[in-house]
Amino acid sequence: LALGRYRARGARAEVTHRLAALVRALWTRDYTPQLSAEFKNIVSKHSSQFRGNAQHDALEFLLWLLDRMHEDLGAASPAQQSRGPPEVGGPAGVAAHSGSGKVSSLTCPHCLKQSNTFDPFLCISLPIPLRQTRALNVTLVLQCERWRFVRVGLAVPLLGTVADLREMVAREGRIPPEQVILAEVSPRGFLRSLSDPEALGAAGEGAPLYAFQPPPARRAGTAPAPRLAAAGSAPRLDWLGAPGPRLLPATARSSDCLHRTPGGRILLLLCNTAGAGPQLARFGPPLVLREERGVSWEQLQQSILAQLRALLRGEVRAQGPGALFRIRLAGGSAPCTYLSPQDPRPLCHPAIDRALQLSGAGGPPHVKLTVEWDLSTKERLFGSIQEEVVQDAESVWRQQQAHGQQHSCTLDECFQLYTKEEQVWGTPG
Repeated sequence: LALGRYRARGARAEVTHRLAALVRALWTRDYTPQLSAEFKNIVSKHSSQFRGNAQHDALEFLLWLLDRMHEDLGAASPAQQSRGPPEVGGPAGVAAHSGSGKVSSLTCPHCLKQSNTFDPFLCISLPIPLRQTRALNVTLVLQCERWRFVRVGLAVPLLGTVADLREMVAREGRIPPEQVILAEVSPRGFLRSLSDPEALGAAGEGAPLYAFQPPPARRAGTAPAPRLAAAGSAPRLDWLGAPGPRLLPATARSSDCLHRTPGGRILLLLCNTAGAGPQLARFGPPLVLREERGVSWEQLQQSILAQLRALLRGEVRAQGPGALFRIRLAGGSAPCTYLSPQDPRPLCHPAIDRALQLSGAGGPPHVKLTVEWDLSTKERLFGSIQEEVVQDAESVWRQQQAHGQQHSCTLDECFQLYTKEEQVWGTPG
C-alpha cells in the first residue's frame, strides 16, 4: 500500500485507496489529521455501523477492513470462498486445521477417506498451551546405601494418576514399579498410602510424600537376623527395669484368627513417635522391614530395635524383658487399634488383615505401624534426635525453578497446538 503496488477495482476501491494514502503519508512523514478524517468518512460511507463518533471494537473494525480490502483488490471474500462441509464418509473424523496452507483436512478413521477444504481466514484465535505438570518432591527410602534417604524433584502430570507417579519414582530409583510403596508421612506420623487408580492432583498436599522399597525377601533356609538380646551384640538393650506403658485393651486378639495359618511374612512400614497430644512428634527415619506373621511381641520388639541400632545411645545393660513402647496400627479405618504385648501372635490380629486388604492396588501389600515412645524412654535411649536428615537431589531445585517461573510459550507452540489433530464426532449422514 505504501509503494502503490496493488491493483484495485477503480472507484469501488475507495476504502483501499484512502487507506493506501494514509499508510503512505505515515511512512513518508507527510501525515496530517485531514487524512484520518477523510479515511473515517469513506469508512462511514461504506459501513453504517461505523458512522458517527461512538466507540467501536478495534478487532471488529480490523476484520471489516481486511474483508473490504479483500474485495477491493479483486479477490473473493472469505464468505464467497467458503465451501460446504467436507465429506468424510462416516460419523467420526480426525481434523487438522492448517494455518499456513489454509486447508482443513479431515480423515475418516474407518475408511481412511480424506477430504481437504480450502478455508482462508483473516485472523486466527490461537490457543495458549497451559502448563501440564507440577513440581512434586518425593523422599526415596531405598535399600541402596547411596540412595538411602534422598529427596528428588519430579514434574508430575496434572491429570495423571498415582500409577504415573509410581513409574516415575521407579525410574528415578532404578527399581521395578511393583516394588514402590507410596505414602504420605507427616511430622506426626503416617497419614495414608497411595493406590494406583487415585488422581494425582492432591498427592503430596496433605503431607510430604515418601517412596519405600521393601527389603529383599529372605531365601528359604536362610537364618534370621540376630536379635539384639544375643550375647555380645552391641549396643545391648537396657530395659531400665521400668514397667511398660499401659496399653488400651484390644477388642480382638490373634487367638480369634488362630484357625488361619499364621505363617508367611508381612511387610511393615514403621515410624517412631514420642510425646502425646500437641507435643506428639515423629523422630528418626521411617523404616520398612519384613517380619514373620507368627512372631511374638518380644520377637517383634527385637526386630524393631534391630532396625534402630544405629540410633541407640552408647552401650547399655539388659535387665529383663518388658514393653518399651506401644505399637499402633496407623492409616487404617480404626486409627486407635493397638497391638497387645500379651497377644501370642500380635501380627495375626484381625485389624492387620483388614489393613492388608485396604493397602490398595499398585504396590506390595503392607501395614503401617506407629511405634509410640514416652518422652523419658525416648530421651534415655535416643537422646534429642529429631526427624531424619534428608539430602535434596539437584532435581528438587531444578523443578522448583522450572515451575516457579511464570509459564510462557512461543507463537510457534501456539500454532502447533492449533494444528494438532483432534477427534471430531458427528452424526451419520
